[in-house]
Amino acid sequence: MAKRLQVPFTPEEARKLKSGESVLLSGIIYTARDAAHKRLVELLSQGKPLPLDLQNATIYYVGPTPPKGDQVIGSAGPTTSYRMDAYSPILIANGETGMIGKGKRGPEVIAAMQQYGAVYFGAIGGAGALLSNCITKAELVAYEDLGAEAIRRLEVKDLPVTVIIDAEGNNLYETGRKKYLTSLATL
Repeated sequence: MAKRLQVPFTPEEARKLKSGESVLLSGIIYTARDAAHKRLVELLSQGKPLPLDLQNATIYYVGPTPPKGDQVIGSAGPTTSYRMDAYSPILIANGETGMIGKGKRGPEVIAAMQQYGAVYFGAIGGAGALLSNCITKAELVAYEDLGAEAIRRLEVKDLPVTVIIDAEGNNLYETGRKKYLTSLATL
């Protein structure tokens, strides 16, 4: 059974989540991909204010397609997360507690997650049209010039994700593979 989690959430709440858990997110999340991440980190390095509050924020690595008809947003599937790895430790150190994407994360990101209390969620790649049904509101926050990669504030209801890497550094990509290979050995 999936655990329900209100976003934003604190580092203490992040530390309660365990790798492999299914979670339904409801509340406020933000979108940002690599170009937006780069700009956020540049602002932080210059001591300038950010266009969003990173405290307890969850960022979804997505570049949604434009909405059609009465849609709130178009297809909203995750993008490959390692492209944010150069920036994520800095954002985590500045309050980010959740990340949503697909694929592996680097050791520096995992170390920051452990130090500050953050988690990495996986969303199902290829299911962007279905995931967009969980988005009830979308509004542009910053960097309109980036088009689909601009920062948006999303209101979500029961967005299905899986805890891939928890705040203790447990990684489903590693433990799941090991479990699968062990099951093959017993056949």
